[in-house]
Amino acid sequence: MNIGFVGVGRMGANMARRLKDRGFHVTTVFDVNRAAATSLAQELGCAASPTLGDVSAGADVIFTIVTDDAAMREIFSGADNLLVNARGKLFINCATVSPRTHVEVERLAEAAGAASLEACMASSITQAREGSLYLMCGGREEVFQRAEPILKELSVSLRYIGTAGEAAKVKALVNMVMNINTAGLAEGLGLGETLGLDLSMLREVFSQTGAASRVLQTDGEDMQNREHSCFFSAAHAAKDSGIALELADENGLDLPLARATKAQFDRMVASGLGELDKSGIAELTFKGRLTEQTGP
Repeated sequence: MNIGFVGVGRMGANMARRLKDRGFHVTTVFDVNRAAATSLAQELGCAASPTLGDVSAGADVIFTIVTDDAAMREIFSGADNLLVNARGKLFINCATVSPRTHVEVERLAEAAGAASLEACMASSITQAREGSLYLMCGGREEVFQRAEPILKELSVSLRYIGTAGEAAKVKALVNMVMNINTAGLAEGLGLGETLGLDLSMLREVFSQTGAASRVLQTDGEDMQNREHSCFFSAAHAAKDSGIALELADENGLDLPLARATKAQFDRMVASGLGELDKSGIAELTFKGRLTEQTGP
């Protein structure tokens, strides 16, 4: 089968590379950043499609990895969209967007004679390249079974959650809790430095006690050393925390920790730090760092 990609940023490009390495026919790529699409197309020996309609015309399975709800709606219902040549095609949608958007996309795809599956990713760039993603899928079970052979090549763990929107709910909660943990770790390390503690020692103690977390493993040293190369941006953390808060509001639930965490990531964005990795939240909590970043 021929495979296309819409959205070839850090995650999409590495997923395309992985499938190419595994012998799949990646035939076409598209990105609003034409230079990124052209560069990857040259690397993979495929087409950089000028329109979304060309992507669906040239592929049987199309992965979409876009930024947010608005971008997702645009690629499926804008003036140039993927559904003009969609009959019989399979869309695998990997973006972190609201559950209702995944439901809407499934409805649009089925009306066009196509199939849609959400494949929410709880991993990062390295795992995309290695084929060791953690994927949570939502949609019709028969569509999941159709996509499963391809998704197994991209993942170390593949889980079917339920109907459209259900995997997106789980992903929203995963990122909400991860973001809260990230903000909490930044505050702990920031206070530790202010108290004159050795942060390498403190991280070691954290790792052996109730302060341990996956975020401590992935972000603790980076917070200490101010190394914030982007794997998951603060801007995306703010957006994803917002998805969880919308779900809470819709269901009459107050989540004060999630609200405070989103406010911190929103503050990063407002301070011009939104493209730092989420570990960059430490720039807000270590004394004096934010002034260095943004000036008095």
